[in-house]
Amino acid sequence: MPSRQNTAPDPDGTHQPFVLWREVLVAYAMPAVMAGAGGLATGQRQLLIAAATTIAGTSAVVAALVGARLRKRPAGSWMAHAPRVLIALGFGLCAAAVGFALGWSGAHWLPRIPALADSPWPARLQLDLPVSAAIAATMITWRWRSTRPRRHRAR
Repeated sequence: MPSRQNTAPDPDGTHQPFVLWREVLVAYAMPAVMAGAGGLATGQRQLLIAAATTIAGTSAVVAALVGARLRKRPAGSWMAHAPRVLIALGFGLCAAAVGFALGWSGAHWLPRIPALADSPWPARLQLDLPVSAAIAATMITWRWRSTRPRRHRAR
């Protein structure tokens, strides 16, 4: 039976734990499928490749890092009791900022490597990394926070 601190009640009264490997798998699969479908529908080969690499890969890495960090939070921490929207928004904005910095740096420095000089891939990093990181961090934080017990309000 899962512990109370890692579960939240479902509408039918059962508890669903926060399982990091499943969250990371979904964080990879969903962006890959959605961006891949968009690339397939529009005939954009670059988007098909980016769907499985920079878009979905970034989402999975961010979900793994953020999720692992959140799992270490004690049940009584302020984050476990803060409003879900604020925590998710904060993590999403921070991840977007880090993703933007990494994407900008990669787009600036990677074309200096002779093998990547003519590749369109580094330029995609400026968009793919911050958007993927923001969505993944927001979603993983939202899901983690939904598994925490609700605050008890004084009446």
